[in-house]
Amino acid sequence: MENFTLFTKMINQYIRLAFAHLYIFGFRYKGNIYMSIKDSNFLPFACTLDKASRGYGYALRYKPNKSIKIAMLNNATCICSEKYFDEVVANSKYNNGEIFEKFVTEYFGQRWTKDTVPFTKAGDIVVNGIHYQIKFEKATFATEYSLDRLA
Repeated sequence: MENFTLFTKMINQYIRLAFAHLYIFGFRYKGNIYMSIKDSNFLPFACTLDKASRGYGYALRYKPNKSIKIAMLNNATCICSEKYFDEVVANSKYNNGEIFEKFVTEYFGQRWTKDTVPFTKAGDIVVNGIHYQIKFEKATFATEYSLDRLA
């Protein structure tokens, strides 16, 4: 019960602080990489509470299970094969999340550059004037420490 209370508190803090309230979620499923657009109401279903590193308490992470992925497929777009995605990551200095963000940005006809703009200031991408946060499997939304510091 204590973890559920903390989970709910962290989700609510994140939503309250976030600039963007729409998300492009990436996930692996049956050999492909997909993206699916969801709003803040989806966060409790796709996120889990994990131990954060370096003494920052807990972390709110995007970790969809198989049933969530299957549910997301009804409005998902295939970005590429998992094999191609893994090859690009392996031959890059960027991680899975950064490469997914690059692929999504290019899908929308934009040029990707790595940035460090905080989630409280802007989305990761703007499409038709709408800000979106982009998250790939195992991505951290925020830590307990960072949310408390920002609150």
